[in-house]
Amino acid sequence: MALTGVEIFKLLPKTNCKKCGHPTCLAFAMKLAQRQASLDSCPDVSEEAKKLLGEASAPPVRPITLGTGDKAVKMGEETVLFRHEKKFVNPCALAVEVKDTLSDDEIGRLVEEVLASEIDRVGQKLRIDALFLSNASGDAGKFESVAKAVAAKAPAVPLILSTSNAAAAEAALKAVADKKPLLYGADESNADAMAALAKNYKVSLGVVGKGLDALPSLTEKIKGLGVEDMVIDSGARTAKEIIENNTLIRRAAIKKNFKALGYPVITLAQRDDTMLEMLIASLGIAKYSSIVVTSSIEKWKSLALFTLRQNIYTDPQVPMQVEQKIYTIGETDAESPLMITSNFSLTYFILSGEVENSKVPTRLAVLDCEGLSVLTAWAAGKFTASKIAAFIQESGIGDELKNKELIIPGYVAILSGAIEEKLPGWKITVGPREANGVPAFLKSR
Repeated sequence: MALTGVEIFKLLPKTNCKKCGHPTCLAFAMKLAQRQASLDSCPDVSEEAKKLLGEASAPPVRPITLGTGDKAVKMGEETVLFRHEKKFVNPCALAVEVKDTLSDDEIGRLVEEVLASEIDRVGQKLRIDALFLSNASGDAGKFESVAKAVAAKAPAVPLILSTSNAAAAEAALKAVADKKPLLYGADESNADAMAALAKNYKVSLGVVGKGLDALPSLTEKIKGLGVEDMVIDSGARTAKEIIENNTLIRRAAIKKNFKALGYPVITLAQRDDTMLEMLIASLGIAKYSSIVVTSSIEKWKSLALFTLRQNIYTDPQVPMQVEQKIYTIGETDAESPLMITSNFSLTYFILSGEVENSKVPTRLAVLDCEGLSVLTAWAAGKFTASKIAAFIQESGIGDELKNKELIIPGYVAILSGAIEEKLPGWKITVGPREANGVPAFLKSR
């Protein structure tokens, strides 16, 4: 049973030392009760309290880390069913399958595509997160050889070793155990051997059940064998099964605190039809999968999946925003134009992209509007003549310009007169209403 904040508070030191990052022990206890803090943050908690609170304060979905270093992937730790309740914690990892039956050239090409998959979208680096090495040949030596080759070509990319053959699993693990891969393929037939390997090499274990009903007893068995870190697969492959099983797993973990299903979920989306594969992968991202595996990474498909994942795992209560400051695009000088906009990330990156397309070096003043778009910020009283004038004056940008001219978004043309009154000596110009009109506007000047 989950403990209340008051029950947790009774077990804490009650020193209000603030070492945990919270103002009081009671505030920390409330965060623990809501599963929004870790007990490890309190350095003074007693061993007895740790035993009592450890299970109660642990997130319902066990945290797992795949890989090492800067590109390690964290998964699990989820505490809610719906993102409007609280932000989903760890974005779903996207992996591409590399079969050990492929030629060296084909494997090399897939690895290169993964390494080149990273894009920058509204300030976030998005990429294919892992390589799913599949022992399609059934040969332990070949699987080991491919694991070594892939690890050498992409040393920072996390690996998933997929095989039901314990001998092949051990051969590959010996080669790449230091990279902390996920060993995927434990089932009822090989649970003992695979659990022993996961425990010996200190890696997480991917557990595959014969249906959702059989999965809890299998995870409990493996846990009894000494393996705590697991990623689970109910065996769902059709869209209907993925939606049903993933939802039931998440509900059991969150609502019922059912520990036997409180693990990250992996979904295998590989299909011959690339459009169908993309749709299945999208279902996995939308319905609680922590890892989604595809067979290919065409750029159009990756972009669609990246965008969907980014939208789902963005905090709906905190708009994406950039820092308030004057940004320079290109090699600006005293005659370069000065534009202003809000600090909503999407607005900034779309507008800055169009300015770059114009090839006209430009300064872009970004006003802190709490992450709201220009029109929304204006309607909310956050993109006003007073705030714009104060920002421009405090920035000192006027001293760097030959002509004091400020270009404002066309949608707030109504502000031009008021800004001129509050910025004596400045000329206020109304720019385009839409960002796609910026290149032509700047070139015409």
